[in-house]
Amino acid sequence: MPLDSQAAAFLAIANDGNPPDISEVPISETRAGLQAAKFMSGAREDVGQVTHTFIPGPTADLPIRIFTPKGSGPFNGLVYFHGGGWCVFFDELYEPQLRSLANSTNSVVISVNYQKAPEHKFPIPFDDCYATLEWVFQNSESLNINQSKIGIAGDSAGGNLASAVALKVRDQGLRKLAYQLLIYPCNDRKFDYPSMLSNTEGYGLTKKGMEWLWEQYLNGDDDDQNPYAIPHAANSYKNLPPTIIITAEYDVLHDDGAAYAQKLIEHNVPTIYRDYPGQIHGFFSYSEDIDQGKNLRKEFARDINGILSAG
Repeated sequence: MPLDSQAAAFLAIANDGNPPDISEVPISETRAGLQAAKFMSGAREDVGQVTHTFIPGPTADLPIRIFTPKGSGPFNGLVYFHGGGWCVFFDELYEPQLRSLANSTNSVVISVNYQKAPEHKFPIPFDDCYATLEWVFQNSESLNINQSKIGIAGDSAGGNLASAVALKVRDQGLRKLAYQLLIYPCNDRKFDYPSMLSNTEGYGLTKKGMEWLWEQYLNGDDDDQNPYAIPHAANSYKNLPPTIIITAEYDVLHDDGAAYAQKLIEHNVPTIYRDYPGQIHGFFSYSEDIDQGKNLRKEFARDINGILSAG
């Protein structure tokens, strides 16, 4: 279908003056510029409590935010890994979405500001995310979380990290996830998908930008067969948790996400897959300008609550 009118208006502003691609700007400038984008996801709902703290990671102390809904619990749990190409963005950008999900799913939501590439390449961001999930399990009693109701989620690069963490949890066999929520994930380092070619530029995330971001994150070609770096490289997807996965029509990553959903379905993983016609990469974060981004919060809550009530 045609580009969503609100997405088109958002892109018209974003593309005004023909700004350089992310790959053409010093990463320090991109990070600094994003400080002005803190409110692109709209207002922040009240929750019972917000805690900023640090937890021990494999190579550094990790800043986390804990959003606890009102009520006495015990609560469900959701560990969120933010997007930004493993290189940029930070957890504060996601406060509106995560506060909303805390309230609507009765979940203690934990987000981690994992260490960023290129200063910290794979596996460091992945290890940080896995360590955060493990910390949540180990501290579930003090967090007032029901261990059997813990899920993970992430968008874009965060969707990659969530997918990889779910694979390691499955492989280790020590924990059981209630679900994984993958929001337009980048799980394959392939650049010949039809959506890569049809949405190459003009829709926010570009093919050139995605190639550059992968280069920042990985250690050359050495990681291409590692499923914790590239989840599409896994030999099997059996016994992964119930999955919610979405894609956007005008996104270079559309076919990547669709192909991953198909693999999960073929391996009998309970999977909810939805494609959003007319939408662009990142619209979950652009809910101040794109209504569908805010609507996603309600749809995710419905899906999560359905999975948790059935489990």
